[in-house]
Parts: sequence; C-alpha cells; structure tokens
Amino acid sequence: MQPDIARLASLIGEPARAKMLLALMDGRALPSGELADTANVAPQTASGHLAKLVEARLLAVEAQGRHRYYRIATPEVSFAIETLGELAPPRAQPDFRSSEAQAFRFARTCYNHLAGVLAVRIVGTMQREKLLRGEADRHCQLTEAGRRWLADLGVEIAPHRLSVDGAGRYCLDWTERRYHLSGPLGRIILARMLELGWLVRKPATRSVRLTLNGRKELDRRLGIDPGGAV
Repeated sequence: MQPDIARLASLIGEPARAKMLLALMDGRALPSGELADTANVAPQTASGHLAKLVEARLLAVEAQGRHRYYRIATPEVSFAIETLGELAPPRAQPDFRSSEAQAFRFARTCYNHLAGVLAVRIVGTMQREKLLRGEADRHCQLTEAGRRWLADLGVEIAPHRLSVDGAGRYCLDWTERRYHLSGPLGRIILARMLELGWLVRKPATRSVRLTLNGRKELDRRLGIDPGGAV
C-alpha cells in the first residue's frame, strides 16, 4: 500500500498551517492564540487548522489548565519540514539589515538543534578537526577524537553508544546554504551549550544569543572566532 503523500502535502502546504509548523520548529509548545497571531488568522480558524494537524499526527497537544499547547509531534516531522525547507525556493531575498533579523541569521534553534551562521561555523571546524566523519546520505558520525572533545565539555558518550548518541545529519541551512548539524548529536551539542551558558534563548523567538563566555570557550575549544553580536 502506498503512503498518501498528497494528503499530507496538502495539510502542510496550506499557508496558515505552514506558518504554524514553522513557528514550532524551535521545539517550543505554543498556545493556539499565539499560533493564530503567527498565521494571521482568527482564533476559530486557527483551532480548525490545529485540529487537522493533530489528527494527522504532525502536532501533539497538551492541556494545561484552560490552555492547550501545541508542539511538533516527533523528530521525523521536524526532519520532513526541514527537508522541505531545503527544497523550497525562498519567497523573496531575505533582508537581514535589522538587528533582529541579523540575530536570527546568526544563531537560532531549529527544532532541537542549532542553525544559522554560528552553527555552520561550528560544523565546518568540527569537520576540519576530524571530530566528525561523513557517511552516506549526508549522515555523519562523531569520531573518537570528537567523543573526547565532547567529554571535555562534560558530555560522556560511551564508545558502544557512539553509533546512536554520536550520530548526526548534515542539514542545509536555509539562510547560509551550507550545512549545520541535526540528529541526536546536534541535539546533544545545543543542549550542552545552553546548559553551560554559552548560548541563551531569547524569549518569544527562535534566536539564541551567544554570551561572552560562549565566545571565549568556542575560540578556546574549537579555535574559531564565531563573529556576530553578543
């Protein structure tokens, strides 16, 4: 039996639903009212769209008191949206002149991993330092040197777990048109940088801020000047 790709594509392709899905790609759970504002539709219309996305198992919903919060249902959903983002042409040339837009381009979350200029520079340096080993179909693997580097950051991956926790995938960054890192390894690296205070989430946005300590430690541990505003 063939999968019903057409039905799924029609669900994702509706403009308001597409905006909602993209708004949830930082891994947050958001209430329907905020998603309605994001999609520029009435609350009742948003509720109808969200119900369809939940029914299709693209979103999951959690109730907290009187509010219902929606999030991307599974990593596979985020991977599908990210892949569509690689294939889809931009609507217009992005304008990164504003400080907010520059911050978004420099460092942001993409579901559960880091994206933007900073993410691309980190991955490029990890490749040059042979902390990553490329595999088929844009998949990659943390090397033994990479495992030691990650251990120095306080994240221990046992050698027998490298094939699972050390697995990553190169994803084409839509603003930079170069690769950043997703998969379990991408999630682990972002989580650890947030724990260490190298990165700080900005409220109500996917942007993250690189702290002064983060800049210093990335220079010391990877030998790179991340650039960008702190």
